Amino acid sequence: MRLSRLFPTASIGVYLVALSTVVAIPLVAFVIFLMMELEQRESELLAVNTADDAQMVARSVDRTLQDMTTTLRILSTSPELEEGNLRAFHERTQRSLLSNALYVLAVDAEGMQLLNTRVPFGTPLRRMSDTAALEAALETRVTHVSDVFFGATSGQFVFNVTMPLSEEMTRSSGAAALVVTQNASELQKLISPDALPPQWSVAITDGAGKIITSIGASKTSPISAFHEDTVRLMTGINGTIEDVGEGPRQIYGYAQVLGSNWKAVVWGPIDTAQSAIIRTSRQLIVGSLIFLGIGMLCGYLIARQLRIPIRQIAAMADSIGKGQIVPPVETHIREASQISIALSNASFDRSQAEDRMHLILQELVHRTKNILTLVQAMMRQLARQEGTMEDFQRAISARLQGLGKSIEALASEQWVGVPLKRLITIQMEPFAEAADRVELEGDDFPLRAEAVQNLGLVLHELATNSLKYGALSVPQGKVQVRWQQDDPTDPASLLRLTWEEFGGPPAIEPSRTGFGTTIIKRHAAAAFGGQVDIQYRASGFLWTLIAPREAFERGPGEAVQELMG
Repeated sequence: MRLSRLFPTASIGVYLVALSTVVAIPLVAFVIFLMMELEQRESELLAVNTADDAQMVARSVDRTLQDMTTTLRILSTSPELEEGNLRAFHERTQRSLLSNALYVLAVDAEGMQLLNTRVPFGTPLRRMSDTAALEAALETRVTHVSDVFFGATSGQFVFNVTMPLSEEMTRSSGAAALVVTQNASELQKLISPDALPPQWSVAITDGAGKIITSIGASKTSPISAFHEDTVRLMTGINGTIEDVGEGPRQIYGYAQVLGSNWKAVVWGPIDTAQSAIIRTSRQLIVGSLIFLGIGMLCGYLIARQLRIPIRQIAAMADSIGKGQIVPPVETHIREASQISIALSNASFDRSQAEDRMHLILQELVHRTKNILTLVQAMMRQLARQEGTMEDFQRAISARLQGLGKSIEALASEQWVGVPLKRLITIQMEPFAEAADRVELEGDDFPLRAEAVQNLGLVLHELATNSLKYGALSVPQGKVQVRWQQDDPTDPASLLRLTWEEFGGPPAIEPSRTGFGTTIIKRHAAAAFGGQVDIQYRASGFLWTLIAPREAFERGPGEAVQELMG
């Protein structure tokens, strides 16, 4: 009831549209939730893939640097270099490396070039541009990869791989180190834009964060650099970072090139990489909203379809309220048609019920007159015999209580009779302390309404007397109520009904005839058209009523006859 108060009074259309909305909204919310989860997983997968792509580029660059280092290692064992024949070493090296776009320098400890395969042997040379890489290689005695720089001889941006020579080779050739140099633009061959999403880029950076080479949508020029915050966040060998700098959300995947300070970087806007999932998400959300709108529209249309039969049924109910008999109406809704038929049947049933009610009211008047006549007779009889007003009140109250039990049982059965066993049980209810000591024996059958009143009055009197003077007055006393028909096959045969007491004090015949004796003897005999035999025995009181069974039993057609009066 409290929950129903939360719902306003509205038409069925409003409730059906609300129902459609309530059903659709969780589905829309669930779709949005799933898309958010899918987008989150796509973001995680994008980060992994971006880092893997950067690592793939780094491995390619690493192989190139390793090849350059291997080239230097082979050249460092050249016989021409060991003999100090730099011209022969220059010519041989220039021929072998011409197709690889690699150039070799031989430099002394101060960085002065002894030869450079970019130019003919004997061409005046100056000090190499990248002396820092030479100093690092000579100090650590390890091959060193330089940062990108502008080569004076080449006239473009280059990088060097510097390998120190042994002391013996330095003494024989005068060269402290061999250097392989390559144009930075050559590294573009190692990276391919084919697998990149739109607006994404790939770059190779040196230890200072300068871009050696790049391809992709960013169109960054060599020697340009990433934002300082971006470079600062690229820690570790491999990983990803997001949202560095301004503009759309960016993701950067980076990987360290082994054996150097270089990094391979893959980056681009997240939205372009996730354009498919974002497009799918939008389509699903739009589709969900369309589904919600269609559901609301269908709810409205169904409500219009329901409104007509409901109004017809309401009109039928209004006519029934006015007491009219209404025919059923045909609708397109099966349940509504069933309600229509039920209401039509109810209109007929109501008409019959009203007729029945009139009959019951007439019967009630008739029964009430009979009951009042019986009560008046009891009061007159008791008034002659009882001494004080208190005794009279107690006597009349006890009898009226028994009579009221019988009337209550009749009313529950709509005045069409009560089974004999139930009547005895009802009359023993006021004597609860002794009710379990009353035994019943006989086949049960329904009593007529008149028999219920008269026999109930007799049974109440018998129980009252037994509780005062007979077997029910002591704990060990018992009462047995038996009834038996002389000829069960003959409805007109006699019925023998006995009340026999055992285990109580000897029964003593009263010195005067009171109202109780009048009830159990004269009234019983007259009411049932039979004979009553009373025996006061030493073993206990015995009361016997012999009367036609038809005076007791309600026949198959008597219910209607009694209602008709």
